[in-house]
Parts: sequence; structure tokens; C-alpha cells
Amino acid sequence: MISIIDCGLGNVGSVVRMVEKVGGVAKRISTAEEINQASKLMLPGVGYFSHGMELLNSYGLVNAIKQKAESGTPLLGICLGMQLLFDRSEEGDCNGLGLIRGNVVRFDKDSGLKVPHMGWNEVDVRKENLLIPPTDASGRKHRFYFVHSFHAVCQDKSDILATAHYGSDITAAVSRDMIFGTQFHPEKSHKFGMSLIKQFVGL
Repeated sequence: MISIIDCGLGNVGSVVRMVEKVGGVAKRISTAEEINQASKLMLPGVGYFSHGMELLNSYGLVNAIKQKAESGTPLLGICLGMQLLFDRSEEGDCNGLGLIRGNVVRFDKDSGLKVPHMGWNEVDVRKENLLIPPTDASGRKHRFYFVHSFHAVCQDKSDILATAHYGSDITAAVSRDMIFGTQFHPEKSHKFGMSLIKQFVGL
């Protein structure tokens, strides 16, 4: 059973369908009690960091998510959900969940990059992990679909699971113990995303 946190952060329907497509059972949840009972958690989201944290706080979910993740329950944050795992963001004056140390910053306006970073991009896997092997079965790098204007900077580089190149190497995925996050959208990334979600369902 994959418990998917649904408190108005968006994009939940697509994640539910992907979980079901790979053979998992998905349940939408929105209370601290449901989080406490979950065996695996997903936190999908799109939009603004500050609004995301306001919603989690308004539903009374922040402490429940932190305690559950710190107890060893697998947690996967997707897009904004990954950013909310961090300490703070330049996108709003509020604290994040603090499960991954570091901050979320805006892409450099003077870099000449098109912002948001939108579309398909290859990722380089930086360490052994339970979700993404270094290459696919044919030896090619994994490709995922991105849409974001801010990117995460890990305080501890060992938390970086994978990077993507967009002007420079940016954090594409993170992991610490059983806490995972993807800046990209696995639910929009076809076979590569299906593989990742299937791995998470099987943890």
C-alpha cells in the first residue's frame, strides 16, 4: 500500500495512476493519523514552496511526516514534494521539513538559461541506491521529465542521488536512509518513471 499525501499540492491523480500501472495499491491520505498508519509515503506536489508548507501546516501534517520518515518509513517526495524535504527555500520565507539538509535556490537569472527548466533531461546517478540503477537495461542513462524554476542544493553532498546538467550540474534526486526525493516527475517520464515507481512500490 502506497499512501499518497493529498492536501491540495496538486498532481496526485497522475501519481495514483502510475502506482496502479506498475501493480501497486495507492491510497490518498490527508490526516496525521493516516500518515502514522502508513507503510510507505509519497509527497507529490507542484507550485510554490511557501504555499506547499502552508498547506502541510494547515492540515497538521508536518510533525507526522517528519516523525514517520525519521522512523524509517519509506518516503518519496516528487518535484515540489522533494523541495519541501529541505530546510528552506528562496521561494518564500518559511522553513521546510528539514529531512534533507540544504536550501532550495532560484536558477541564476544571469546564466542565460531558459527558466523554468522544462522538458526531458538525462540524469547521472551518483551513488548506489534503491530506486535508479546507473543505466537502463540497454546501457543508456535514464531520462526524466523536469519542470522547475528552483533547484535544491544539498548541504551534505552524500545526500545527492543523481544530478542533471542544466547550465551546471543540479540536484535531480536525493536520498538519505529511506527518505527519497526527485526533482523530476517520474509519473510523466514513461518507462523510466515507471521503473522508479515500481522500485519504490517494492521497497
